[in-house]
Amino acid sequence: MSDPSDVMAPMQGARSEGVVTVEALPAQGQITLRCDLSDDFRWKLGETLGFAVPEPLGATSDGDRALLWMSPDELLLLCPYDAVPTLMAQLGQVFDGWFIAIADVSDARAQFRITGGHLRDVLAKLTPVDMAPQAFVPGMVRRSRLAQVAAGYWMRDADTMQIFVFRSVAEYAFGVLTLAAGAGGEVGFHVR
Repeated sequence: MSDPSDVMAPMQGARSEGVVTVEALPAQGQITLRCDLSDDFRWKLGETLGFAVPEPLGATSDGDRALLWMSPDELLLLCPYDAVPTLMAQLGQVFDGWFIAIADVSDARAQFRITGGHLRDVLAKLTPVDMAPQAFVPGMVRRSRLAQVAAGYWMRDADTMQIFVFRSVAEYAFGVLTLAAGAGGEVGFHVR
C-alpha cells in the first residue's frame, strides 16, 4: 500500500456549490468483508473492532472507523488509509479458518459528500431510492444507482450524505451530482 501522503483520491479537491454542496472526499481506507453474517461472526467482529456490527441497511462507527451494511453477506469497513495493512492482518488472524473474503478496496472507489437542506431533492433526481425523510433516515445505508452507475449511499445526518461509486466513474458521478444540484433546479419537495 502506498504512503497515505502520496495517495491521490479520484477527483481530489473537486467541489461544487449549488442548492447543495458536492465535494470529493480524500482517500480513505476501505475493507470489504464477505461472509455469512452469523451471530458468531457479528460477535467476533464487534469484539475485534470495539464497536457493534450494524443491522441491515445500517451503519455503526467509532471515531475514525465505521462499518456499513452493504448486503446480506457483505460489510464495508471504513478507516484511515494508513490503518488498512494493520487491520487486514488483524482481521486475517482473527478469522483464520473461517469462510470469509477480506479485501482491501481502498483504491477501487471514489467518495463524495453532499451537504445541505436540498440533498433529498437533488438525489431524488438521480436515484430510484425513496428519499422521503421517513423512508431514508440518518444512519441508513443503501446500494442503488446514481443516474447510469452503481452507487452506495450513507446518510450521515439529516443534511449529509456520503456517496460511493467506482473510481472509474468518479468524474461522471461528480458531473451528474453537480448538474442536479445546480441553482435554479430546486424541486422543493423534501426541503428542510
